[in-house]
Amino acid sequence: MGGSQLRTRAWHHERQRPREHGRTMTTTEIPLVRADEPAPAKPTHLRQLDLYRVVTFALVILIHVIGSTTFPQDVVADAFQTPLHLTREAFFALTAFVLVFGYRDRPVATGKFWRRRFPLVAVPYVTWTVIYRVYSLITSDQPFGSIGAQLRTLGLDLLTGNAWYHMYFMLVTLQVYLLFPLLAKMFDLIRRRPWTVLAVSGAIQVAVAIFMSYPPAALGYGFVSKFFATFLVYQFYMLLGAAAALHFEAVHAWLRTHARWVLLAMAGGLAIAETGYFVSVHFGEWPEMASDAFRPYLIPWFVAVIAGIYLAGARWAESRQRGGRFVSWAVNRSFAVFLTHPIAIAVLDPLFVFVGDRYGAPWTTLVAYPATVALTFAIVEVLRRLPWSKALTGRARVPVRASV
Repeated sequence: MGGSQLRTRAWHHERQRPREHGRTMTTTEIPLVRADEPAPAKPTHLRQLDLYRVVTFALVILIHVIGSTTFPQDVVADAFQTPLHLTREAFFALTAFVLVFGYRDRPVATGKFWRRRFPLVAVPYVTWTVIYRVYSLITSDQPFGSIGAQLRTLGLDLLTGNAWYHMYFMLVTLQVYLLFPLLAKMFDLIRRRPWTVLAVSGAIQVAVAIFMSYPPAALGYGFVSKFFATFLVYQFYMLLGAAAALHFEAVHAWLRTHARWVLLAMAGGLAIAETGYFVSVHFGEWPEMASDAFRPYLIPWFVAVIAGIYLAGARWAESRQRGGRFVSWAVNRSFAVFLTHPIAIAVLDPLFVFVGDRYGAPWTTLVAYPATVALTFAIVEVLRRLPWSKALTGRARVPVRASV
């Protein structure tokens, strides 16, 4: 494929519609119970969430690499991307799960909670908004304009999460932190009536998905795109994570003893998702829009795959935990990986063009993915050793001589 087409795919369209993203958080202390064991009295480390996080981050990078090495009208490539949109829903479910479990048996001191949580995301958000704004200025062919105009653009990027195609995810995370004290007031209701809460939330999610996917012609895509960076379009998955946390022991036991049902639900959800995609394309929908993350036919797949990834992590955690050292190392760097992998993709664009022009698909993607992962981790290792590591990666600095 041509270099200009690749760059148009990787930059222009991603700037118009955000893609999948990830999210990090500190190691979570949650009881790990087997299906046939009672929950321990005190929380212990829940290793399955570590694998859950690593798997989902690997898929975050994959969907962005596919989007940067294929054309918007590539029906096959977009068919692969359709189910990969699971990552944003999976991470918002995980975010809510971790927060709710940590506070399910104790009150939320709103001021203290905000003072503790906001800086963890807000500081890197501001830092990387500036970095990506500067990067776009350096690499753009457009005239610089006035300082005032650039500052206004930067301010708008901070308000909207549009500095780069993945930054809106952090803005939504900040909204979750802002609204969490209100969610805490619903704990008793979710404990007593979880299915009612999820049914109402699910109905709202379906309505929102229909509105986002098939908006009235008078509103247009520009109006609908403003909702991408709001918690509203992810609220069901947040409440799903909250309900799972408040009923953790029962949910964990059910998943461990009903693995076949989970697998069947994943297969059925995937079939619905792909059928919805191909039917939409058949009736004239642009392939990239038919594979959009907010399509209502993706909801069953999202719910099933969230359960499936957790189940895979639970089984891994109860086994020999192969690759456990790498999983722990990767989890420690997951937030930084999320923040930096688009830079790696942008830097590697000449490689993508070189391979694409000579060998085409799918070789470009097959080369691009491991190259992006390797460069991303290399960048992260450098950033983690800088004095400003906490602002850049959300983690304290790693001493230069420390071993990995």
